[in-house]
Amino acid sequence: MVTTLEIGLLVGVLALLFGAYAVIKTVKPFVVNAVVGVIVLAVASFLGIGVEITPVAVLVCAIGGIPGALLVILLAYLGVAFAGMAAPMGALALL
Repeated sequence: MVTTLEIGLLVGVLALLFGAYAVIKTVKPFVVNAVVGVIVLAVASFLGIGVEITPVAVLVCAIGGIPGALLVILLAYLGVAFAGMAAPMGALALL
């Protein structure tokens, strides 16, 4: 015999399941943007631009995607923010 407690638990678990699905569906584009942005930043750092991958840079990439990664690269290249240990190419041209 099914009790009201069991039915209530089933309804609660189903509500949590659908809620988790909605959260994952909402967060998935940000995760994809963050991964692609970090890959773009890693390639830029490998090429010698000197981009430091920080949590703020990953957040900018997660929200902005590839344009956000390009913004981080541009700011690192100009020496405004996100500059890593290596000198930006523009600073090397002045030496």
